[in-house]
Amino acid sequence: MKIQKPNFWGIAKKTFKILLGTLTAVMVTTGALGLFLSYINPIPWIAGIFPLHMENILWTGAWFHITGEQVFQEIKLWQSSPYLNSGISAAIIFIGLMFHVQSFSTWWKAIKASPRAIANTPMATYTKLKAGRDWLLAKVDYLNSESAKWRRTFQVMRSPYSFLRMMGFSPQMALGLIAVGGTAGTGVVVNETVFAERSFENGDAGIYAAPYNTPDETLEAAMMWREENEQDNTLRIVLGTTPVREIKIENVSVGTAYTGSALPSGKTEVMLIEGTDVSGGTATRLEVGELIFEKNRCQSLTFDDIKAHTINVVGNASDGQSISTSPGTARMRGIGGGHHQAEAMVTSGGLYDRIWIDAPTSAVNGKIGKLHLSNIFTKGGSCILRQMDIGTLTIQLNETGEGNGFATKEFTITSDVQGANWNVTDNVEVSISEPATTTP
Repeated sequence: MKIQKPNFWGIAKKTFKILLGTLTAVMVTTGALGLFLSYINPIPWIAGIFPLHMENILWTGAWFHITGEQVFQEIKLWQSSPYLNSGISAAIIFIGLMFHVQSFSTWWKAIKASPRAIANTPMATYTKLKAGRDWLLAKVDYLNSESAKWRRTFQVMRSPYSFLRMMGFSPQMALGLIAVGGTAGTGVVVNETVFAERSFENGDAGIYAAPYNTPDETLEAAMMWREENEQDNTLRIVLGTTPVREIKIENVSVGTAYTGSALPSGKTEVMLIEGTDVSGGTATRLEVGELIFEKNRCQSLTFDDIKAHTINVVGNASDGQSISTSPGTARMRGIGGGHHQAEAMVTSGGLYDRIWIDAPTSAVNGKIGKLHLSNIFTKGGSCILRQMDIGTLTIQLNETGEGNGFATKEFTITSDVQGANWNVTDNVEVSISEPATTTP
């Protein structure tokens, strides 16, 4: 068995540290006692243990004797100069602590760095908190994005019919692709078409009482016999007392632009956006904060009876045009509704025989914060927008015409359209004919 050699140097260092620690404790205690005695009179507490008398200390024959009077006089002397005594006590404490300083250079660097560290502490703390906040928010954003992606994935997987309708296929074409292609069984077709609820968001035709996303059965029942044909594929929005934050219709085909479609009986407009001349009541208008009519294709396009603060007519091409820039005094306009204002009604993709937005209730103006009509491809009838009060009206990048020459003005802004500010640029007359009918 190997005997380990004693580490005398390690034992010596530990012994030295113990002695330094003891000395430090004694000096700190002495200094603290000095501070204590400088301001507090302990005589009443310690008088009971005096006098002290000891003889033959450690068998040396030495002795000492302390009386209560001697202690009282010493404490009185210390208390007569508390500032000096406090300074001496603090110095003793400081010296005792200095015994533990192993590197004066490191100690001095720490002292010099302290003011800057203290000054930088608030900013450093804020930076750490900010890093933690950003890390947490990044995780939250990532989880939200992943959740949305998975939700969308399952929606597409379980709803092939809705997906095909969103892509712009007609109801008949979507059903044909599902049945013939075998992407879903008959049960899915029945679930998606018969039992699935129609909605504005999914691009289903019907009469919608803004701001509801599903067709209004009461309006449909009341109007079918009077002015609508039950087989019509019209998208109609009826505006009432509730303001709508936004209505957006984009990427749709209307009228006879696709095979198998026809305008409703007695109708000549494929798109009609209007207030209403109420029979026996008070006429209504559409109040719109901003109206954007862009990248649309119309046989003829007419704006009439409109008062707007700013009108921009930019980059339109037409087979004949007539633009009257009548001055007006309309104010800037924004539509609000507070807590009861409706959220956006948005649809993208769909096939309709007609689009109609109106306010048919007597003396009740329809109110829309933003009306955005974009990439609406029409054929077989006119596009008419009238009886409106608008903050900003933008008409841009539209194509209008039916190929009958420039003498007939297919694109018309009548003199009843008044604007406080007009911007009319880069509108051209070119030969444009109606497009061919497409197969869904």
